[in-house]
Amino acid sequence: METAAAKPARLGAAERRREIELAAGRVFAERGYAAARLDDIAAAAGVTKPVIYRHFGSKKELYLALLERHRADLGGFLPPPSELTFEEDVESLLRRVVDRWLDYVRENSHAWVMLFRDHSGDEEIRAFRVAVSERAREVFASFIAAQPGSPIPSEQVEATAEELCSGLAGLALWWIDRPAVAKETVLAVAERMSAVAFAPGIRSASPSPG
Repeated sequence: METAAAKPARLGAAERRREIELAAGRVFAERGYAAARLDDIAAAAGVTKPVIYRHFGSKKELYLALLERHRADLGGFLPPPSELTFEEDVESLLRRVVDRWLDYVRENSHAWVMLFRDHSGDEEIRAFRVAVSERAREVFASFIAAQPGSPIPSEQVEATAEELCSGLAGLALWWIDRPAVAKETVLAVAERMSAVAFAPGIRSASPSPG
């Protein structure tokens, strides 16, 4: 006796929303906010436009939700200042942080394209992009300022954080355009760029001359 083929399980609301976000990220990165259509996003997500509207009120709301998710993720790459004991070898800590960041870049490449290459959208969208960049700078600045014995003067902390953010964003975009480049190559470059934020620990871990 034949049995009916099992129907695929329906996704829950959170899972469906995430599927839509992933599809939207690809479309927005490829076409930009202005040129992307909800029809394109629905097709990429394998759903209908009414399904998208159940989760997001508009294309703009969906776009801002993606930027907000990225902003919320930014604090997860660096340990919070309260946990900076530097008992771990600093070079190992640096490599671990950068390695995790590169995995995020690979999985969320749309975020960098939306932030730094897409200049379309209204004033609210442009302001939100700026706010995400400011959040990244705040995360780095807090980390730099929390390190004991830092050689970076307090008045230079924010500028140093901006230098790191801009440099790492540029590196992320460069890698996105060259996916064949090995992660280890990009990791070595990112470690060298980021070492300024870890400089006190790295120097103290180095053998003394003589």
